[in-house]
Amino acid sequence: INFPGVTQPNILVCLTQEAYNSFSPIIRPGGTLLTDSRYVQQAKKVDAKQLELPMYEQVMEQIGKPIVFNICVLGALIGLTGLIRPASLLATIKDRVPPGFIDMNTKAFELGMDMGAEYSMR
Repeated sequence: INFPGVTQPNILVCLTQEAYNSFSPIIRPGGTLLTDSRYVQQAKKVDAKQLELPMYEQVMEQIGKPIVFNICVLGALIGLTGLIRPASLLATIKDRVPPGFIDMNTKAFELGMDMGAEYSMR
C-alpha cells in the first residue's frame, strides 16, 4: 500500500536529528519548524520560523518521567498554533490514559502549552 506523502507541510515537528536532517528542507516557505533542544541541533537555514524548545529537559526537571515527553510536545504545538482547543485534547487524554497517569500527562501537556504559548503564532 502506498500512502500519500506530505510534500510541503505548514508545520513540521522534528524530535530527532535524523528527522530534522531529512525533512526540514520540505517545509513550506513561511511555515513553522518545532524541535527539541536536547535531540536536535538546528543547522540548516530554512524559510520558516524555527523554534527550538527545551521540552525534554523541562519534562525531566518538572515531572521526572520521559514517557510523557510526547504529550509535552503536543502541548507545545497546541500552545504555539492554537490548532485545537486544549480542553478537547485533555478530554482525549482522560479517555485514553490509564487513571493513574492522567495527572502526569495533564501536567506534561500544560508544561508544553506554556512553552509554546510564549511563542504563539495566534
